[in-house]
Amino acid sequence: MRILIVLLFCLQAMAVEPPRPKITGAAHVALFVADVEKSRAFYKDLLGYGEPFDLKTPSGELSLTFIKINERQYLEIFPEKEKDSDRLNHVSVETDDIEGMRNYLAAKGVKVPEKLSNNRIGNRSFNVKDPDGHTLEFVQYLAGGASVREKGKFLGKQRISTKMAHFGILVGNLEASQKFYHDILGFQEFWRGSRDGKILNWVNMKVPDGDDYIELMLYDGAQPEPTKRGTAHHICLFVSEIEKAKADLESRPASKSYSKPMEIRTGTNRKRQMNLYDPDGTRVELMEPHTIDGKPTPPSTAPPPTVNK
Repeated sequence: MRILIVLLFCLQAMAVEPPRPKITGAAHVALFVADVEKSRAFYKDLLGYGEPFDLKTPSGELSLTFIKINERQYLEIFPEKEKDSDRLNHVSVETDDIEGMRNYLAAKGVKVPEKLSNNRIGNRSFNVKDPDGHTLEFVQYLAGGASVREKGKFLGKQRISTKMAHFGILVGNLEASQKFYHDILGFQEFWRGSRDGKILNWVNMKVPDGDDYIELMLYDGAQPEPTKRGTAHHICLFVSEIEKAKADLESRPASKSYSKPMEIRTGTNRKRQMNLYDPDGTRVELMEPHTIDGKPTPPSTAPPPTVNK
């Protein structure tokens, strides 16, 4: 009799808890910038991306603008609100059922809005906070929204990459992040990296229903100062051949205004890559999707930092 009661209780609990909708990929990264025109020059003139639409304040000033990587991935550029502050505004992932995601997260004890409405570009989205205080936005593209409206547009041949493979965020407590991103959201860890083999530096976790991933950038001790977070808070763009990408960038007129070196190197993951930095110091990592010999790189077994637990 007791076993039957327990079984009925479990079945009732399963019936009440809503299922998790799909999380299909990285949608966008939003950045604060000190000079919008300089940022436009970097992302549009140097990297070759289009600017499909923007939003204005009631007084007519720029509220934010959108840089289009592909049909489903963007950068959002916001004029800074505070000088020398963290450049990261928020990160965003795409879901196929925004209302279902809100209900699912509420059932898991995550603070969500009481109700949803369309955002200013006609899509539907809402924000939550992860364990490190980062704003994570969930978005669903709607048929009447600007993203779908501009389908097939602003996708020039000059784009240095057509795919944002991942974005990176600073994480102080790996265990707490894993409980949030894995246990609740369903992200799957697939690789760990260490610079020196002694301390774990980053953990890669793939979205549950796609190939994009988030890179948890672990720090040891105090969190870096806001002006020193641009290497960790980054985006990664896939390129098929890094030498061709480098030569392409160097041939563009906008490269004359880019003062930092363009250096190809092989990363800890044994993939060739090259780091660029936007005018505010946010890193844009160009990376080949395959290792140098096509063989997988074993993950690091180094322990994560302990001082932030």
